[in-house]
Amino acid sequence: MAQTPEGAVKQRAVKILRSINAYYFFPATGGYGRSGVPDIIGCIDGRFFGIECKALGKIASPLQAQAINNILKSGGIAFVYDGSMSDDEFKLRLGCSGIIEAWRNIV
Repeated sequence: MAQTPEGAVKQRAVKILRSINAYYFFPATGGYGRSGVPDIIGCIDGRFFGIECKALGKIASPLQAQAINNILKSGGIAFVYDGSMSDDEFKLRLGCSGIIEAWRNIV
């Protein structure tokens, strides 16, 4: 069975998360779950994050946008990832200390 464009984006996100040893999971939203929850939930260096994966050119639904906004208002990290940003930019969005130090040395 062929992989969907969103599936490929999720696979790339997981590859990056594994490379930085982030704790993450894909929440189940059926039944007792909450609608709009980002595709990937996790924690890196003590910071909570939510990542909504989309195929290139697609946007978050209103419920997904609301969940991202709620995470941001609560002090967490949340963003929509469509695979178009570089791996380093993805890591910067998560606030990974090692990549931030490397970025400071470049600038």
